[in-house]
Amino acid sequence: MALVPLSRLLADAAAGGYAVGYFEAWDMYSLEAVVQAAEAERSPVVLGFGGTMKNPPWLERFGIEPFGAYGRVMAEGATVPAALILNEVFDWTQAERGANAGFNVVMVNTCRFPFEHNLSITRQVVDLAHPLGVEVQAELGRLPDYGKDEPGEPTDPDQAREFVAATGVDFLAVSVGNVHLQTEGSAEVDWDRLKAIRAAVDVPLVIHGGSGLDAETVTRLIAEGITLFHVGTVMKRWFWEATHKTVTDYNAPFSYQGAVGSRRLEDFLLPGRIVVEHVVGDLMRLYGSAGKVA
Repeated sequence: MALVPLSRLLADAAAGGYAVGYFEAWDMYSLEAVVQAAEAERSPVVLGFGGTMKNPPWLERFGIEPFGAYGRVMAEGATVPAALILNEVFDWTQAERGANAGFNVVMVNTCRFPFEHNLSITRQVVDLAHPLGVEVQAELGRLPDYGKDEPGEPTDPDQAREFVAATGVDFLAVSVGNVHLQTEGSAEVDWDRLKAIRAAVDVPLVIHGGSGLDAETVTRLIAEGITLFHVGTVMKRWFWEATHKTVTDYNAPFSYQGAVGSRRLEDFLLPGRIVVEHVVGDLMRLYGSAGKVA
């Protein structure tokens, strides 16, 4: 199936009472795992790569265009509908490069900017992306990072109304108790704040920090109209644990060619890819997107 707009995926999800996931890849193995899971589950999916967890000089030189080219080919070759996001890059110039590199959604990490600066940057991204047929996700408020003392900044509903109207953004990521980098326990959602934001704006709301939400919370978020979750940390956790165990217990007949990059059973990264497929498939079933593609 062809690459499709994220807005179409989310409109279908809203009509069907389910949500889709953006499962953040970091290399070829992880992106392949997400595509494999989506096809196995017959689920629409958001593919893509993120910026904030990357070494900035590496991202600037080697990341954006190669990620866009590879991700575009994978999305267009998938047998399920897929959107492709360049998530949380460092500035509007990287978003512009992403929009020209094959991504059909871009987002700049603006969570630490004052409101007016965030609004200005986001409007600039919208102005450059929309003429290219590329949609824009923005964020308002700031999620806390799990395990750190620094508090987050909840999204203000009145500011959300002003922000969406002034920028023309397509999707809004909100801070309502969700937490970045969390894989233990579950975040405590401020349900009243979420309802107030939902009443204030008419664009899809996005929940980042999807690794830190239990099944009950996810189900209630979907009932409240959430159609997109961003997930990354839990994928890396299980990829690391599977890969670490494989290296520690490695007992296959050894060859450098087989152990590194072969995609055969002796490839030490293959168990990581396989476990990510299972993690992503489980979440697709939880979101209700599994089985939605004929």
